[in-house]
Amino acid sequence: MNAATLSTDAHAPSERASIWRDWNWTLFGGLEADLYGDTTFDGHIARAHAGDVILTRLEAQRHRVHRTARLARADIAPGYLKIVAPLQGRARVEQDGREAWVGPGSWTLYDTTRSYTVDNPGQVEHLIVMLPKTPLIERGLRLDPLVARTVGAARGGAATGIARVALSTMRSTLQELPNMSADAAHGAGELIAQLVRLSLIELSGHETRHTQREALKERIHGYLALHLRDPALTVERMAAALHCSKRHLYNAWADEEHTLSSHIQKLRLEGCIRELRHSSEGASPKERAITDIALSWGFSNPAHFSRVFRDHTGLSPSEFRATRRALN
Repeated sequence: MNAATLSTDAHAPSERASIWRDWNWTLFGGLEADLYGDTTFDGHIARAHAGDVILTRLEAQRHRVHRTARLARADIAPGYLKIVAPLQGRARVEQDGREAWVGPGSWTLYDTTRSYTVDNPGQVEHLIVMLPKTPLIERGLRLDPLVARTVGAARGGAATGIARVALSTMRSTLQELPNMSADAAHGAGELIAQLVRLSLIELSGHETRHTQREALKERIHGYLALHLRDPALTVERMAAALHCSKRHLYNAWADEEHTLSSHIQKLRLEGCIRELRHSSEGASPKERAITDIALSWGFSNPAHFSRVFRDHTGLSPSEFRATRRALN
């Protein structure tokens, strides 16, 4: 079993964004990485082989990767079927004009021999699995209609059936690989390939189970992941972007605990809380101002932000930060 671990922690902060781009280009076969304009970055990659199958745990701040059609055509390396199975956060995979949003408990895949884009609009921890493409094709499986689709997804987006078994096996193999012999690791890789193939056979035999309403809800989640920090985000603007009426948005969201507007506010608050908690763990005279944090997460009125923050946590933002700092 070959293994490698990389971390931007070993590099100066000013070098980390460039280092991350280099790793994506080298490790994943000519991927162009974009950091959404961020100037700071932290990322970690732990990679290991189970026979011909490559498993990677990737932890990183928000970023996207893209492989152009030109790079895909020029690459002489063996083609892979690449799986993204988030452990934390969400990812959007686009290929062949289709897109799939996946979060913890679900997975999707794409073909590395063609152009694709993967968006990670927030902090993520992903399990990435790469399987040689040729054996799957040789056994008569058509991959073209299966890329950029959520595999085995039932209501709520979690994998079910054989796709759930495949996901569980991929996760447990990644965890146990350091304790496996070379022969055992090779066998685990073969098992993963077999379970993935069975999952794709099942997917190819059925149309997606999402109703139009559920599909619209998935698109809402995706739009929010990309535009949550935009202070101009409104239900009206979302409806226009998704080419539907506000009524259709509300109907798609009707069985959720919170209204759509409340959900947007909740996600923004959670982002602010994470950032305040993180900044208090390494407090310094240059720590980011609370107002700047609120504005960066789409709150346009600091007084309103303070009110909803206190309603949610029982503390003002400054009290919350001071309490976290005292605990550390």
